[in-house]
Amino acid sequence: MDFAGKEKSEYVKDTFNSIAGKYDLMNTLMSLGMDKYWRRKVVKIAQAKPGMTMLDVCCGTGMLTGELARAVAPSGEVTGVDFSEEMLNKAQENLNDSPIKENIKLLPGNALRLPFKDNSFDGVTVGWGLRNLPDLHQGIREMQRVVKPGCMVVSIDMGKTFVPVFKQLYWLYFKRVVPLLGRIWAARRIEYHYLYESASEFKSQTELVRIFQECGLDNCNYLNLACGAVAIVYGQKKQRRSVNNLST
Repeated sequence: MDFAGKEKSEYVKDTFNSIAGKYDLMNTLMSLGMDKYWRRKVVKIAQAKPGMTMLDVCCGTGMLTGELARAVAPSGEVTGVDFSEEMLNKAQENLNDSPIKENIKLLPGNALRLPFKDNSFDGVTVGWGLRNLPDLHQGIREMQRVVKPGCMVVSIDMGKTFVPVFKQLYWLYFKRVVPLLGRIWAARRIEYHYLYESASEFKSQTELVRIFQECGLDNCNYLNLACGAVAIVYGQKKQRRSVNNLST
């Protein structure tokens, strides 16, 4: 993929800063309105419950963060982290009039070096963020590090569909129509072409499950959405093993 002479992290940051204002509209158009339903599935798999403390990595405009906050309210808290200043500004704008805004904390941060102690959260999510990381394994290891033993790490991102005909139509739509929508609605054709390229080069859901396992997560699996064009991949942090001291 051509990053116009920039490091991937710098290119991704510039890209998302430039499309933050229209990102939510474009998500709805690209998903044909299914994005809200998909986020609710993530929250369910993450096992978010009232009173929990959750982390949303690469939180973007805060839409998944908000769904998590509704699940943990009234006493829980969700921290959203992103390195795009404009995405965080849009997230704050989205949450200004929300009844659950007091349950949300938004912070600038790097997904490869999360500014939290080990075992800090009752669950960690990432929405359409893993494919943008310059080091996929490191990003997953960081999420595994900060989640508590027995709790879930959950990603939703583009997947690989193998359904005949649908596969060809889907990639044609993503390659040709999505950049066109980006030019019409957001005046950003090049940036939305990056979204196609990053999706087409990203790992399949089965490969991502294997990487979750390599990064130390247990009970890893995936759930296909939209015939596998979108996939939720998840894993559970290993429980601590108790050691019995036997006297002789």
